[in-house]
Amino acid sequence: MNTIESFKAHIDKGNTFKGESLILGTAMLEGKPVQSTHVKVPLKTLNRHGLISGATGTGKTKSLQVLAEQMSLHGIPTLLMDMKGDLSGMAAEGSNNKHIEWRHGEIGIPYQPERLPVELFTLTDHKGVRLRSTITEFGPTLLSKILGLNATQQGIVAVVFKYCDDQKLPLIDLNDLKKVLSFMIEEGKKEIKAEYGSISKASVSTILRKVIELEQQKADVFFGERSFDPQDLLTTTYDGKGTVSIIRLADIQDKPKLFSTFMLSLLAEVYETFPEEGDLDKPKLAIFIDEAHLVFKNASKELQEQIESIIKLIRSKGVGIFFCTQNPTDIPDAVLSQLGLKIQHALRAFTAKDRENIRKVAKNYPITEYYDIEDVLTSLGIGEAFVTALNEKGIPTPLVATLMRAPVTRMDILTEKEVNDVVKQSRLVDKYAENINRESAEELLMKKIAKAEEQAVTKENKKVSRSRTKKEESFFETMSKNTMVRQLGRTLTREITRGLLGVLGVK
Repeated sequence: MNTIESFKAHIDKGNTFKGESLILGTAMLEGKPVQSTHVKVPLKTLNRHGLISGATGTGKTKSLQVLAEQMSLHGIPTLLMDMKGDLSGMAAEGSNNKHIEWRHGEIGIPYQPERLPVELFTLTDHKGVRLRSTITEFGPTLLSKILGLNATQQGIVAVVFKYCDDQKLPLIDLNDLKKVLSFMIEEGKKEIKAEYGSISKASVSTILRKVIELEQQKADVFFGERSFDPQDLLTTTYDGKGTVSIIRLADIQDKPKLFSTFMLSLLAEVYETFPEEGDLDKPKLAIFIDEAHLVFKNASKELQEQIESIIKLIRSKGVGIFFCTQNPTDIPDAVLSQLGLKIQHALRAFTAKDRENIRKVAKNYPITEYYDIEDVLTSLGIGEAFVTALNEKGIPTPLVATLMRAPVTRMDILTEKEVNDVVKQSRLVDKYAENINRESAEELLMKKIAKAEEQAVTKENKKVSRSRTKKEESFFETMSKNTMVRQLGRTLTREITRGLLGVLGVK
């Protein structure tokens, strides 16, 4: 058996699955496509998460697009976090050209342009479905991790939530949170101390500063109502295509805290609300996080631990998470070890540090007799990548240099008119466009403070009134006494005068 035949047998053996699978491309050997050797990923293991990585311009975002497209065509709803704005094109058909014809000819799959069912989402005021969450839904633990609080400060945040629960004060937005924190060290200091113990004013001030920092990254537009229901992501069309939900994040690239806040809250909400599913034939939802280094770069140790926990546990809910970033080293080892599918595009070795990184990356992949992994990593062309997945038994499939298929949807952004058309056809825009501003902690506390002040004024007025009455009574008593004295004096004087006159008259 020659090298090509043994290579084909090796790939076919590793890519034979009992259940449904999707095709990513065709295998390559010595830089050339090997026809009729499809590189497949079983749908059953897509809830074991994945990684798409590679240097800028190597095609990793297009691989993300291909993977999400194929999931949608197999009836799997997806959620894409679009940091650069170029994934919205999935709502429009792709266009053919000679290069795509050649590529698909080598793969052995006809190229059929399609448009997919797309919902556009936004965290800001851009066009699309508004995404919001309340402070209460976020919870004290997650909020503390996002703010990077120490143990003492976390305890104070826990007291905030407990006090609001006890007093039935809804924590909806950041204004509510700031008002409760201020109340704890000012008007409500005695009440809080009596019920929950002393609260450090310095610690509360630190928390307030961190809340304001989060607010300055426009997180105030994220916290509010109506809060988003993750169940609205689990939709398919009448012809069985999974809805592609795209969150447009191009306007918050410079706000990593807002991005990581939203991403983590969404994962936590999905984990909390989705039921346990066990092993499904295919995931019920796949979430793609582009520019994933933004999630981990500025994350505290506690926040990273929270992400790691969710990644480990969320697959049992039938959800797969896929990170897209430049280098696998952008992802913490504890998370990286949980990722079953790996699509590795080319890496560039311009410095000694780059070469060291490539050696580290090469160690993450299964050993193969057909490739010098370090060498191939630097020589892969655009739209070519190393691929390894998990088979249905959870064993890594052979590492294969792959000529990736082209996206069937547009590889570019939508025009403004096309965005308007997608938004008009949305079934969710009207539902989440309403900005509910119900009475919450801020307003209720202001009423409570006003009532307390009114009661204090009334009490003081009564006290002053009683004091005045007492003084008046004292005054009148004194005056009465003085009058009696004066009257007695006048009577005595008259009697004496009369006596004297009477004596004088007798004489």
